[in-house]
Amino acid sequence: MRLLIVESPAKAKTIEKYLDKAYTVKASVGHIRDLPKSNKNAIDIANGFKPHYQISPGKEKVVNDLKKIASRAEEVVLATDPDREGEAIAWHLQEAIGLKKAKRIVFHEITEAAVKEAIKHPRDIDDNLKQAQEARRVLDRLFGYDLSALIWTKLRYGLSAGRVQSPALRLLVEREKEIRAFIPEQYWIINACLETINKEKINFISSLEPKTAAEAEAIVTAAKKSDWQIKKVTESEAKRRPRAPFTTSTLQQAASSRLGLSPSNTMRLAQRLYEAGHITYMRTDSTNWSPVAFKQIEQVVKKTFGDKYHTQQIYSSKAKNAQEAHEAIRPTNFTQTIAGTSEAEKKVYQLIWQRSVSSQMASAQMAKTKIIAASDNKLVPEFSAHGSRITFDGWLKADPRSRGEETEVPKVTSGDKLKLITIESTGKETEPPHRYSEAGLIKELEKRGIGRPSTYAPTLKTIIDRGYAIKEGRTLLPTDTGEVVSDFLSEHFSHYISDSFTAELENDLDEIARGKRDYVKTLKNFYTPFTKEIKAKKDIPKINTLAEAPDDIKCPICAGQMVVKLSKNGRFYSCKKFPDCAGALTSEGKVLEPPKETGEDCPDCTKGKLIIREGRFGKFTSCNRYPKCKYIKNDPASEEQNSTGVTCPACQKGKMAEKKGRFGIFYGCTNYPNCKNIIKAKPTGDLCKECGSLMMAGTKTIPERCSQKTCPNHNPHKNKK
Repeated sequence: MRLLIVESPAKAKTIEKYLDKAYTVKASVGHIRDLPKSNKNAIDIANGFKPHYQISPGKEKVVNDLKKIASRAEEVVLATDPDREGEAIAWHLQEAIGLKKAKRIVFHEITEAAVKEAIKHPRDIDDNLKQAQEARRVLDRLFGYDLSALIWTKLRYGLSAGRVQSPALRLLVEREKEIRAFIPEQYWIINACLETINKEKINFISSLEPKTAAEAEAIVTAAKKSDWQIKKVTESEAKRRPRAPFTTSTLQQAASSRLGLSPSNTMRLAQRLYEAGHITYMRTDSTNWSPVAFKQIEQVVKKTFGDKYHTQQIYSSKAKNAQEAHEAIRPTNFTQTIAGTSEAEKKVYQLIWQRSVSSQMASAQMAKTKIIAASDNKLVPEFSAHGSRITFDGWLKADPRSRGEETEVPKVTSGDKLKLITIESTGKETEPPHRYSEAGLIKELEKRGIGRPSTYAPTLKTIIDRGYAIKEGRTLLPTDTGEVVSDFLSEHFSHYISDSFTAELENDLDEIARGKRDYVKTLKNFYTPFTKEIKAKKDIPKINTLAEAPDDIKCPICAGQMVVKLSKNGRFYSCKKFPDCAGALTSEGKVLEPPKETGEDCPDCTKGKLIIREGRFGKFTSCNRYPKCKYIKNDPASEEQNSTGVTCPACQKGKMAEKKGRFGIFYGCTNYPNCKNIIKAKPTGDLCKECGSLMMAGTKTIPERCSQKTCPNHNPHKNKK
């Protein structure tokens, strides 16, 4: 028996049908090992930045199953994704399963020919690629944990920083400040409708933009009393070259603008198309294609559109520091115009097909016309009209949505008389720079060399999930919290969130992947000055106050001066006399009710007082010294009402009661925080015969099952089989 391991069950299913039972194909279901969540002992810095990995929670059974199958296999082949992350997963599989003679294969498309060809050319795991990915993971952990810990102590508990996340947030905040600082300037545009000798109307616009209403009105008045004629006609031929085939970032940008998809949704749909064998690997910064792809597309273009539409085009990547290790994203079968199981998948596939096919077609040809009209009054500036029409559609035949609007103008000759029909001026204001959309921010990150194709979607998702930015339509708007965090980092760690630093680190990782740079030296060069910088900033005072409140904003309790502070919900106004006065206002001016004191001392820390707070899931009683003291008082009446009556098997003291959390309803011990036992579904009161854990109630589709993930009885469908 021969075993082939991939990451995804969907990928495994596709590949297995190609190999005709020659291999047993199994999936690791993504990563199987990672650094522990706690920074403690995660990385042995003194011993060459050695990471200490552990089996990811919930993956114990996957690893054990793979071990059993691998022990019986005469050959084990690792066919994880063809990038650094895939190389790292292959190495983790080798280490966790204990493989000694594992073979590594790569393919950039999941087709029968590609998979079978890859099996003919196995190789060892590339240690350079693995080390490059490991260096990225360690860098991100050291950067994020050390800097986040400082932010917690100086700003607010729970905030974070990231090696790519923070520069991306900085761009959003810088753009927002540009918009605020922008001072609009007024100008006027003058439109005129003129009639030719053949009674054809042409709309013209003034070549001069007056700065005042009086100047605009003077031009309009003079123009009405003038005689007009055609001064000059210019006709020219222009070409529109097709766009390059998709890279990861340009696919995300196009899917955002055309389909309204977020980068994370785009990548999820592209992943499904890849695993089903419809497109090539979707994480790439290359615009290159294989000779086979060029040949396939030539046949499709000539057959579908005609010989004159085909022209082989070669593109170079515009991305800074592009690796160009893979092909551009393309269909694996160009004759298939629609693929995918869902409508969203079909739309993404159609987008990829159109871009791929059109990229190898002839340029579109256009006829452009510019007409200049002038009056006999020197006070009136020249007016111009522009027209264009497509004389040969070329690549636009395959991608008609890129065509744009055509504006044809009548045939006229220099010296022809014109008759003024209407003329009017319209006041305008210069506009500030636009906020970034998700697509626009990805384009900017790529241009500056910040991050890599695989990091764009998760980076944007993290910024939004952390509450550092919100989406308004398609634009990204930094929140108060995001701006405060970015300002803190820009003031104290500007070097580490700069474009140059982030891009240089990406170059270092590329050199590790090519075997031209040492892993330990790279990390040491970063961490030695970085940790000194962190230690140097530990003495800066905690930033309790962001700014003085405007003079017209007064405390609702004592009418005194207020200051701007930061909470988990953003900026708010607090009385300057706090804690002597608890007056507070929201940023919109709404009065915030102070927490009510219960009069009880905190039984945990003995220094604080218990207060009633308002949380996302209702009122609760806790210590006023949070986060230094995290004591939360249980509500016996509420817990009695929500209790299931089932004794907690972990402590044998509390009862399992229904509770609400950020992910919905769960069941936890009433002896919290002394006992932190929780389960997802309502306990039945029975204990699992396999492991002794609580059994959970079933649903219409899922029968009663064990609450312990590692127990065989946790997966009822598999257990049933």
